Amino acid sequence: MDKIKVGIIGPGNIGTDLMYKVMRSQNLQMKTMTGIVESEGIKRAAALGFQTSIEGVKAVAEDPEIGIVFDATGAAAHMKHAPILKAAGKIVFDMTPAAVGPFVVPCVNLDHLQELNTDNYNMVTCGGQATIPIAYAINRVADSEYTEIVACISSKSAGPGTRANIDEFTQTTAKALKVVGGADRSKAIIILNPAEPPLMMSNTIYSIVKNPDEKAIVASVNEIVKEVQAYVPGYSLRVPPIVDGNKVTVIVQVEGAGDFLPKYSGNLDIINAAAVAAAEKVAAKMLKEGK
Repeated sequence: MDKIKVGIIGPGNIGTDLMYKVMRSQNLQMKTMTGIVESEGIKRAAALGFQTSIEGVKAVAEDPEIGIVFDATGAAAHMKHAPILKAAGKIVFDMTPAAVGPFVVPCVNLDHLQELNTDNYNMVTCGGQATIPIAYAINRVADSEYTEIVACISSKSAGPGTRANIDEFTQTTAKALKVVGGADRSKAIIILNPAEPPLMMSNTIYSIVKNPDEKAIVASVNEIVKEVQAYVPGYSLRVPPIVDGNKVTVIVQVEGAGDFLPKYSGNLDIINAAAVAAAEKVAAKMLKEGK
């Protein structure tokens, strides 16, 4: 076995983009795309030669060849899927804000979660993947009392799933800013910008810190940006750290890779790229252990 076979639940934009990213993977092999209706995403996967199903979670849970599953449905659906996939022994990457398993941000805590043999990795949110690395980088050298993020995305890149989960987005992102980012208190805001032409995803991170060492903060942020760029090449500093007293402001921009989604959909691209990067490492460990 030289690759781990993958199933994707949810043939929408996120699931389809995941499929294209998995197709480029060294350790992952796309096998099955499943949904609950015969959709364009299902047809697209079938046209590429992959197995498809409209039996939802059942199709991947009952396939013994599939080792890793990406759930690209919604928070409520994943709450139902999680116990089924766990019972089937699958490693799951949850693309929804359900947060059944621990939050994972690859450059921050993936190695620790692998040591714990986690079987359900929650990818937080698109805003979380874009901002938590910066929040973490600030906190590790300056000790953040409070962190607030504002994720501004193009309205066109916010599909029905994103819009249905706005409350979960803000709650999950805010919680992860504390749990993974290290802030004592936190807040998350999302803005859907209707501008034409569509704007790139832009994320502002504000932190109030106890140790405002500007040199250390700048070095820490620059280091984490390089780590994120290893799996999200379109991730960049739009405004480098500004330290004003005990307040730190950073703005990052995310340009999508354009695998399936438009380049302005950096919000969807970053969570997918993070999930595939995390799955690559997990698959490498599975292959090494002969699972």
